[in-house]
Amino acid sequence: MYNWERVLHLLWHHRNYIIIIVTPLVFLPLPLVYPSSEARCGYAIILMALYWCTECMPLAVTALLPVILFPMMGIMKGGDVSIEYLKDSNMLFIGGLLVAIAVEHWNLHKRIALRVLLLVGVRPSLLMIGFMSVSAFLSMWISNTATTAMMLPIAHAVLQQLKDTETQANERDLQTQDADNHAFELEVQTKLETINERDTQDPVYVHDTQREFREKAIEAKYDLLTKGMSLSVCYSASIGGTATLTGTTPNLILKGQMDEIFPNNTDVINFASWFGFCFPSMVLMLVLAWFWLHFMFLGFNLKKSFGCGEKSESDRAAYTVMKVEYKKLGRIKFAEVAVLVLFILLVLLWFTREPGFMPGWATVLFNKDAAFVTDGTVAILMSSLFFVIPSQLPFSNYGYTNEGKRIKAPPALLTWNVVHERMPWNIVLLLGGGFALAAGSEASNLSKWLGENLSPLQNIPPFAISLVLSLLIATFTECSSNTATTTLFLPILASMAQNIKLHPLYVMLPCTIAASLAFMLPVATPPNAIAFSFGNLKVLDMVKAGFMLNIIGILCINLAINTWGRAMFNLDTFPDWANTTNSKP
Repeated sequence: MYNWERVLHLLWHHRNYIIIIVTPLVFLPLPLVYPSSEARCGYAIILMALYWCTECMPLAVTALLPVILFPMMGIMKGGDVSIEYLKDSNMLFIGGLLVAIAVEHWNLHKRIALRVLLLVGVRPSLLMIGFMSVSAFLSMWISNTATTAMMLPIAHAVLQQLKDTETQANERDLQTQDADNHAFELEVQTKLETINERDTQDPVYVHDTQREFREKAIEAKYDLLTKGMSLSVCYSASIGGTATLTGTTPNLILKGQMDEIFPNNTDVINFASWFGFCFPSMVLMLVLAWFWLHFMFLGFNLKKSFGCGEKSESDRAAYTVMKVEYKKLGRIKFAEVAVLVLFILLVLLWFTREPGFMPGWATVLFNKDAAFVTDGTVAILMSSLFFVIPSQLPFSNYGYTNEGKRIKAPPALLTWNVVHERMPWNIVLLLGGGFALAAGSEASNLSKWLGENLSPLQNIPPFAISLVLSLLIATFTECSSNTATTTLFLPILASMAQNIKLHPLYVMLPCTIAASLAFMLPVATPPNAIAFSFGNLKVLDMVKAGFMLNIIGILCINLAINTWGRAMFNLDTFPDWANTTNSKP
């Protein structure tokens, strides 16, 4: 028995190596028995899917497998595969991340967060609203992980201060009660002793019991509040990331896959169109998520949670904590103002490049004959300015180095060392791997084969297809990376939509957003993992809260796609650009 346990332990610890070696051998009969390009491409996709799901190799390394497999299997030339790894969507991703890095580097996100929280207040419901709205807003522009990592320590500091102040107030109440009742307790004790000495109840014991009861009540209250606040921050960060095209990686994968699979799609997905569709659904999800989390962790007594009248001592103390944190940031610096101006300018340029209801500045100036200027062009242009503009006003006192030497010229708003430390280059490769898979599926006719086999779905109403697939993706993404999930499923969904003559965005758009709705497990997303470690949470707490949020999210997405999404993207028609057989030379 002991030897078997030892063998099992050994296998478990070496499972990654076993999966890497055994998986290709298990599925090798597929291309051997069916020697077609579709089977060979299917073999490569199955291999990558299992490697991504088990994470036996780093995700970025798995994403490089098409560079090896597609040329060796005769699916695509090596040069053609390599080109897929640096598309316009990658440029948009890099430009957006450079802006996010600049915002984080100069602590602009923390200043915005604390300023909003000071305006909102510290009553439980208001505090939850404040943290959720700030987390959602910040995650629209910077990574969900960075938002959660920044907001949770602030939330916990505020809650700890509220708890400490309430504990001190409780202690003072007990001391006051002791002073008022001291004479009465002595009188009661004397009478009890004269009646029956054995039945005497020690007033000190009564007092200690009361103290212990109150302390446990306060502990339980703030334990529940901490859990609720931790989950509200990580969930709202994931929800907020769906609102903008650069908010989270799956959004950019959809943009890239649309341009790859449907090259004549008339830029149907750009920053403005994405925001117009996703921002209202994000707000709706956020409001419903607040109601659900409020019900779970604060109850349904809104009057008690919001509070009314004069602020209590604990409120003032918690407010002071946030004010002290804000004062630590010091006066607003020139660098922060410069980053904020560039950030606002970037967003305005994105919105007005191709707004849809009127010709944008890019159409008027550059894109008269073809789409020369894209959102990626704008992102790289504005992010390049961070390396050009100085971080201090020219000809001012630049200060001294740690060695005491006078600084003769200020550094730029961003330096390459800062970017190198914070830029997740692995995501660039992961995006490229997805585009390579899509290109390989098209070149091998695997997409066409899959689409033909899914054609019976044509008899099902489109809204039902969208709902079922959203549920499938939301379930799948709980145990695998949302990036890998969208990379694997979007080409299949595109093929299916083409064959059943359904607008591709009818299924691709809700499924992409559903990939970000991983709320049930700590391992589902980095924000969930951070909240799990911070908030004394149990897996069951996250499952109970996250299950209902998954349902809420899927219903909100499908409401959006069947109402304003239908009008925005003309989803009732099958567009000409989706018929790629006619568009290819």
